[in-house]
Amino acid sequence: MASVLIVGASRGIGFEFARQYRAEGWTVHATVRSPSGRAALEALGAQVHRFDALDEADVAALDEQLGEASFEGVIVNAGVIGSREASTTRPPESDEFALVMGTNVLAPMRLVPALAPRLVPARGTLAFLSSRMGSIGEADATYASTYRVSKAALNMVVRLAHIEFGQQGVRVLALHPGWVRTDMGGKGANIEAATSVTGMRAVIAERKAHPGGTFVDYTGTPVAW
Repeated sequence: MASVLIVGASRGIGFEFARQYRAEGWTVHATVRSPSGRAALEALGAQVHRFDALDEADVAALDEQLGEASFEGVIVNAGVIGSREASTTRPPESDEFALVMGTNVLAPMRLVPALAPRLVPARGTLAFLSSRMGSIGEADATYASTYRVSKAALNMVVRLAHIEFGQQGVRVLALHPGWVRTDMGGKGANIEAATSVTGMRAVIAERKAHPGGTFVDYTGTPVAW
C-alpha cells in the first residue's frame, strides 16, 4: 500500500491532502502542531504525529515517531503568511520575520535531510508548497513582502534538495497551490481546497511530465523561479 507523509495537515490544504489520499486507500501519516487538529485526521484513519515547525528538537522527535517508515510521497505544507502590510517601505518586525522565515524556510531546511532518505527506496516525491508570490520572475507587487521573501528562499531550498537527492532518485518539487479559500487565502480566493489538491496530486503523480527541480502550479503550468 502506498504511503504519504503530510507535514502541516490539521486544516485547509494539508487536511485536504490527507482526506483525498485516504479516500484512495493510501497510508497517511500527518503532522499537527496542537491537539486540536488530531481528532479529524484520526477519524480519516491517518496516523497523526505532533510536530512544531519552529521547534528544532521536533525534527528528531518526528524522525523517531516515524520509525522505519518509508514513503512514496512527502508533502511539506506547513507555512505562515505574516503581516500582509509588510512591504519594501514597511519592513517586518524582528519577531514576525523570525516566525515567517523560521516556519517557511528554516523548518524545510531541517526536514530535507530527515525525510528525503525515506523516499529513496520508492524513488518518491518530496513536494513543498511554495507560492507564485515567491516568484522573482513574476513579482508584480510588494505587499506581504516577508512571505514573498520566505517563499523565494524556500524555492532555493527546493533546488538545492533536488541537486542533493535527485541523484538518489528522489524527485523534489515546488508547488503553487493557487489562490485557495482557506484561513490563509481568505474567503475571496478563487478556488476551493479540493480543486487545488486534486490538481497538485495529479502533478505529483505525473513524474515524467513534471521532473524534479521544477516549480509548477496546481494545473501543471510552470511558474518562473
